Amino acid sequence: MMKYLIIPGLSNSGEHHWQTIWETKYPDKFIRVEQKNWSAPDKEEWVKCVNTFITNQQEPLTLVAHSLGCITVVHWAQHYFAEHVKAALLVAPADVERSKRNELKSFAPIPLKKLPINSIIIASTNDPFASIERTRLWATAWGSMHVNAGTLGHINSLSGIGEWNEGLNHLSHLLNTTLQY
Repeated sequence: MMKYLIIPGLSNSGEHHWQTIWETKYPDKFIRVEQKNWSAPDKEEWVKCVNTFITNQQEPLTLVAHSLGCITVVHWAQHYFAEHVKAALLVAPADVERSKRNELKSFAPIPLKKLPINSIIIASTNDPFASIERTRLWATAWGSMHVNAGTLGHINSLSGIGEWNEGLNHLSHLLNTTLQY
């Protein structure tokens, strides 16, 4: 049975965030990475934590990342491999290279090497943390499918999307595509 590993971004995902809603609604399928410090991220620590969670799982996994969690996944994929990780849904990746926030600097530069797993990037045209052009560049570099979600901001609880059924549809599409290989 496929499990989904939720990898939140900076400050974790609050109770009204789609990641938390999915985890609450489907507790038998979704598990969450717990970082030691959600407000002072360190790339090495976050990547190792993700790897520990992945290593401790036996079932096939699909990674479900948001914002800085997406960049964490990309760094993880550059240094680690786990055959049971089948795919990644990367929602609203944060542009740490262009951010003015010092706590994000350890995540730069963003790797531009093809990911060893199937992936979809979902991005918004008005995301304050990454331009749609940058997300297209990353999709090309990572070998990811790119989805323009329209004007949803950072695709989080402030976007007013609630459970975000469209995201669940993209996750289902990603899985169907992955299982065809």
